Amino acid sequence: MKYTTLPTTNIKVSKICLGSMTWGNQNTEAEGHAQLDYAFNQGVNFIDTAELYPVPASAETHGSTSKIIGTWLKKTGNRDKVILASKIVGRTSDYVAHIRKDGFSSIEDAIDKELKRLQTDYVDLYQLHWPERLTNTFGKRDYIHEPDDEWKDNFNEVLHALDQQIKAGKIRQVGLSNEKAWGTMRFLEEHKMNNNLPRMITIQNSYSLLNRTFEGDLAEVSIRENIGLLAYSTLAFGMLTGKYIDGTAGPNSRLNRFPGMARYSGVRSQKATKKYLELAREHNISLTQMALAFVNQQPFLTSNIVAATNLEQLKENIDSINLDLSKELLAKINAIHAETPNPAP
Repeated sequence: MKYTTLPTTNIKVSKICLGSMTWGNQNTEAEGHAQLDYAFNQGVNFIDTAELYPVPASAETHGSTSKIIGTWLKKTGNRDKVILASKIVGRTSDYVAHIRKDGFSSIEDAIDKELKRLQTDYVDLYQLHWPERLTNTFGKRDYIHEPDDEWKDNFNEVLHALDQQIKAGKIRQVGLSNEKAWGTMRFLEEHKMNNNLPRMITIQNSYSLLNRTFEGDLAEVSIRENIGLLAYSTLAFGMLTGKYIDGTAGPNSRLNRFPGMARYSGVRSQKATKKYLELAREHNISLTQMALAFVNQQPFLTSNIVAATNLEQLKENIDSINLDLSKELLAKINAIHAETPNPAP
């Protein structure tokens, strides 16, 4: 395994982070524990969850993922050996109404409930799952201003609320997720104006061969402001394994179970994926490992969040840390990207 540190801290994390959003839905508790055991034994010390999980979100399964992690932590006694990240839901909607209806104003209540599920006294990295304001997140390509948005600038208030939880010992560090350049800079600006407020140190956004929009402006923010990317959906809901292109996806695969989750499987995504699959085969490597290795080599990456529904997939995902893509292969990847840029923003 390769390691780095969370920006501006001495907290050591594996460059492969174990994602967990299928546990409690596609995966049982026993399967979640087996994945945790395997990843931990391979040197993965970074685990990511959220109060929302598993996905798709529902009142019936709400919090199941974190509970599975909590029972593993209790069973193994590994809490002090892992770095644990979680998230609070952002702008409220019908999708998360079963969790809460008042957004970031309930940070204390949210973290207390999450700590109980996780059976721990603290979370190492607590993230805002998505913005409260209306902006172009989750597959929206362009920003369209909504003048009727009732959101008011509350960056300072949110940081104060997070600071209270840090001082209470419940949170060590804070980060963002599904955020844009403007929001990221606003949070950093509030910290610069008042150094006593916590500093956002990471941003967890979608990043893959099918979605490189992070490179548009956030990559520069990430590098110049030292706020590291925690990349998620790096296999684009399994599209970048090639299994949906060559017809080998099983009935329990994500898109077969949840066909409505089509962010990464449109016509343009399929076209690009076919080309990436052909390229990987030309170089005698799996598309899965090529896609993950591409993410692993980015200069703005802090950790690559991988997820799997079985141990065979997880092994291949984690092993990608040992693959270095040549300049020649990277050039060919960029050529495909130039032909079909960001088909799944």
